Amino acid sequence: MIGLLLGLAAFYCIRLWPEWTQNPDLSHGLFAPVIFVLLLWEGLRHGPQCWLRRSPWFSVTVAGTALAGFLLFALAGILAASVAWTHAVVLFLLAASLVSFLLGGLLILADERVRIMPFNWISFTAIFLWLLVAPLPTGTYARLTLTLQQGVTGAVFHALHLLGIPARQHGNLIELATTTVGVEEACSGIRSLLSCVYAGFFFAAWQLRRTSRRVLLIGLAPILALAMNFLRSLLLTLMANAGKNITGFWHDTTGYAILALTSAILAWLAIVLETKTETSSPTGRQPTAGAPKWSLRFFWTALVATAALGSFYFANSRAGTNDGKPAPDLSATLPLQADGWQVTTAQDLYQFSSVLQTTHLLERTYLRPASDGRLNRVTVYLAYWPAGQTTVSRVASHTPDACWPGSGWNNRPTDEPRPILTVPGFKLSPAEHRLFQNGDGVAQHVWFWHIYDGHPINYRDPYSVPALFELALQYGFRRQGDQFFVRISSNQPWSEIAREPLVDEIAFNLTKLGL
Repeated sequence: MIGLLLGLAAFYCIRLWPEWTQNPDLSHGLFAPVIFVLLLWEGLRHGPQCWLRRSPWFSVTVAGTALAGFLLFALAGILAASVAWTHAVVLFLLAASLVSFLLGGLLILADERVRIMPFNWISFTAIFLWLLVAPLPTGTYARLTLTLQQGVTGAVFHALHLLGIPARQHGNLIELATTTVGVEEACSGIRSLLSCVYAGFFFAAWQLRRTSRRVLLIGLAPILALAMNFLRSLLLTLMANAGKNITGFWHDTTGYAILALTSAILAWLAIVLETKTETSSPTGRQPTAGAPKWSLRFFWTALVATAALGSFYFANSRAGTNDGKPAPDLSATLPLQADGWQVTTAQDLYQFSSVLQTTHLLERTYLRPASDGRLNRVTVYLAYWPAGQTTVSRVASHTPDACWPGSGWNNRPTDEPRPILTVPGFKLSPAEHRLFQNGDGVAQHVWFWHIYDGHPINYRDPYSVPALFELALQYGFRRQGDQFFVRISSNQPWSEIAREPLVDEIAFNLTKLGL
């Protein structure tokens, strides 16, 4: 059983490795296997030797963890048919499944008749930390990042006023006398927050022995992370105000320095709060032969069933269909000329290539005066990633829900958040529809799609298991495929612009991408 559980952990590490290496917010996950082993060893040698007595509740708890692990893994596979194996929700469910199985295994190994691994805070933390190296579900990540962006921008803005430096705030942008500084997602503090909470739990388990001091250190970790990130953002803003170029070297160096300094402070606090002492194993009844048979049998059954289900998913997984093919010509998708429309192509998109992890970017804006004196606007944005270039989670983290509010646009409710857009002669796949409004009262309708392996990712039906299972049978449990992100925005509702020949041509070209 121990070997199989370690195999599940190894499988999870392999699955998460691309996220840990490509997503800076989860770079602390690279240390997860080592920290897991260290904490288990620490819990075995120096932690309280807590052995669990067998009872009906014990058996029910072990069975419950096994059942939860199996069901979470099954749900992750079903979701993968809709949003791919690399989506944040799928990876988080896999982490929860792993934690459930490891927790059940710990209960069995801590049985007073087995006495292999004691059930204590240290061993429990070793298991719990697997949840903190999994990507947050996209919606949760976007809301948390936006909240942190707004918080650190507002704090820096007020600090500048206290220092007598004139500035104005527009969303996550701070306008100074000579330049403008933007608090991006990476500067929101989400990276230091996740890493420091992880470090706080680790040091609390590794170094501290008293519950009150553990709680204190864990509570201080996020506060320290946010405070240090505020100092970094303020420092960069002051440097920009002094005329220094804060992009590149200074931006990255201060980021890594803050992470290292914050972790060092947490380690120092752990040492100051308490020095760990040896914990002797209490005398008592020696382990006897045998194990909790009923719960162990159920646990084994769930593990074997999960392995069989994983084999089924793997056998039905389908790789991307465009491997080795050249990247599509995005420019040919959007017209360069249109009768009555002024056409402009954005020239500054490549500054976001490192963040978006692609150079295949295109945005064109079409402008035309209306009869009432207004200026009708239609903007189309396209991005492309070859199969395996980045994860679904990374692409999904840059939707308008995450990016537009940080630029001063407020999300307003819509009557139909997932409409099926039609143009004369055909209709597009269901789109995600948002309505944004800025401080001047200007409204923008936004429709967007995330296409994976030739099919739009289904954002709504994760609440419908039958619908997801139907997708799984139809498309298979996909491993990787190419990705497109398509966004259409306009100051007019779709019912107004759908009659335009320009929109009809664009919509027809988009169907070739998978819509």
